[in-house]
Amino acid sequence: MKRIFKTVDDHMTECTTLEKGCWVHLQNPTKEEVDGLNARFAIDPTFVAAALDEEESARIEHDPEKGQTLIVVDIPYVESEGSGYVYSTIPLGIVLVDDIIITVCTRDTPIINDFTEERIRGFWTHKRTRFILQLLHRNASRYLAYLKQIDKASMHVQEKLEKSSRNQELLQMMKLEKSLVFFSTSLKSNEMVLERLMRQTNILRQFPEDTDLLEDVIIENKQAIEMCAIYRDIMTGTMDTFASIISNNLNITMKVLTSLTAVLSIPTIIASLWGMNVGGIPFASSPFGFWIVVGLSVLLAIVSFIFMYKKQMFK
Repeated sequence: MKRIFKTVDDHMTECTTLEKGCWVHLQNPTKEEVDGLNARFAIDPTFVAAALDEEESARIEHDPEKGQTLIVVDIPYVESEGSGYVYSTIPLGIVLVDDIIITVCTRDTPIINDFTEERIRGFWTHKRTRFILQLLHRNASRYLAYLKQIDKASMHVQEKLEKSSRNQELLQMMKLEKSLVFFSTSLKSNEMVLERLMRQTNILRQFPEDTDLLEDVIIENKQAIEMCAIYRDIMTGTMDTFASIISNNLNITMKVLTSLTAVLSIPTIIASLWGMNVGGIPFASSPFGFWIVVGLSVLLAIVSFIFMYKKQMFK
């Protein structure tokens, strides 16, 4: 799907034709849409294709001869899965060519929707440098928002784990930890892109009023990296703790079962001995022989139980 936007009288307007200073957004575009843009602006075919590859890493590619630049950054997304949510990242491509800016993504993302629905203050399509910085700033803010959601989700799962250690909660914790790994890798890749933008001013024309915005983007991204590292360490420690608790509970259960087996084996041994079909069995001729043997078995079982209880074998 291809959509064209342009700021007219400080308001976002969707156009049908390509004009100077417009913004073109491609969301999971068709081959015809991609080929049309590549032919219209003589874009390197690998630029748009790179943004459509979900395994593409964040990077910058600049062609000084054609005056074209490709910026690929990883953006977060969330989707429901069963009773929970899965967080991951996908690439977002930004292509600078002639007097227009092209963004490419395979999914519908709230980052782009914030711009199309005019939720970003001071946004104009013809100010390409500011647009890119605002896009990167919004991306870092979205990471922070999702990290807070992951932290709340992990706290909710931990409360369930404290009541009952089920496989479902453990699997949810593993999925959240996996999401943090994706976020950490993507944020570090985005950091390298931002550092290159800061160093090489020839890639993206920087104006004095945009310098502070670029610094804010870098600070926001570093904050997201630090939060991700903290949440990841906490979740790893929590998983290790619950694994130890589950293992300890299993050991306690096995200890109790073994102790009960030892106590119950005493009546079994006595009954086996008195059940042998040989002569000379004590109390064989006594009318109270059965009850004497039963009483002896119960007495010895009670004594062994008290002994093991004092040794804390049932705790």
